[in-house]
This record gives sequence, structure tokens and C-alpha cells, in this order.
Amino acid sequence: MAERVLACAPCHGAQGEGTRDPYFPHLAGKPAGYLFNQLVAFRNGRRHYPPMNYLLAYLPEAYLNEMAEYLAGLNPPLPPPAVPTAGKEVLATGQRLVTQGDASRNIPACTSCHGSNLTGMEPGIPGLLGLKPNYISAQLGAWRYGTRTALAPDCMQVVAGHLTEVDVAAVTAWLSSRPAPEERRSVPRGTYALPFACGSQPQ
Repeated sequence: MAERVLACAPCHGAQGEGTRDPYFPHLAGKPAGYLFNQLVAFRNGRRHYPPMNYLLAYLPEAYLNEMAEYLAGLNPPLPPPAVPTAGKEVLATGQRLVTQGDASRNIPACTSCHGSNLTGMEPGIPGLLGLKPNYISAQLGAWRYGTRTALAPDCMQVVAGHLTEVDVAAVTAWLSSRPAPEERRSVPRGTYALPFACGSQPQ
């Protein structure tokens, strides 16, 4: 499998660690269930990026699962955090939304699903650290506008739909500037309860 996923290396790194391109995230160490869901989404056209759609078009699910398990087992260091360019108020807003949410607008804290250390939870919730600002912003925008979707109930689309562009900028600025915790692995399934049903993480 190490040789077979070399096709992924130009964009995602030889060890799935990511590259300098802000739109190609690191894959290593993310939950296998999450990676599998994304591979299937690209193969089936639910996520749209022509090179990925083409590469995965004819791969069976058993093979995609092997790829996901292999990438999930890698553990290179996360990319360094971004140096924040936003002001203190923007970063404070981002921190508040990520760690506390905004109940008045039905926005849960990111940590309520992605964990207190933002490292995610098996099998289907990814960590949010080590991602570049442009990638975070682009994905939140895709969730907001429905160009990225997940299995129903599509919890991220619902949450992102309550975010404004100002919220997205603040969350992006704060998340991308966070250093990696000592333990980067996603926590085991059932470590904490999700605040609502989510198709990517069956209960």
C-alpha cells in the first residue's frame, strides 16, 4: 500500500503529511472512517475536485478502505501552525466560537464534536489542527454553500449554515494558529457524546 499511495504524494506528501499547497491537507493519522468517507465521496462525485474524482473513479470500496486504514496509521509531525495575521479581537472571536460556540445562534463549539484538543474522534470525526488558513476557510465555505456534503444528517452543513463570513474568518484565524498537542491521535469512539446526530459518526 505504501507504493500504491505514492500517487497521493505529490499533493499530500509521501507520508500523508501535506505539502506547501494550502488546499491539499495532511491526511496522516486522521480517523480511518473519516478518510474512507472522503474517498467514497470523491469517487461518487459528492465532493468535486476533478483530479481526485478521476483517480478514484474505478476503485472498489474494499480498496478505498485499505487506503484509509494505511493513511490513518501514519503519524508524521503536523505542519507548523500559521502565524496569525488577524487582530486580537478576531482571534478572540475565533477562540470563543471554537471552544464555546454561540448558543443564541445555534452554533455549537467545534470542540463539542472535534474534541477538547481538536484531534477528532474515531471513526469519522477528523482533527482540525495542522490545516492551513485557506483550506479551513474554503471547506467552511463549501459546507455553508452546499458544495461539500456528507452523509445525512449532514451536521457540518447545518452548523456551517449558521456561520457568517466574519465567523468563518475568525474561526479560520484561530484554528490555523493552534500548535499541535502532545497527543495528536484521534480519541477512541465513544470517548464523549456528540451534541446531536451526525451521519459521519453513527451512534
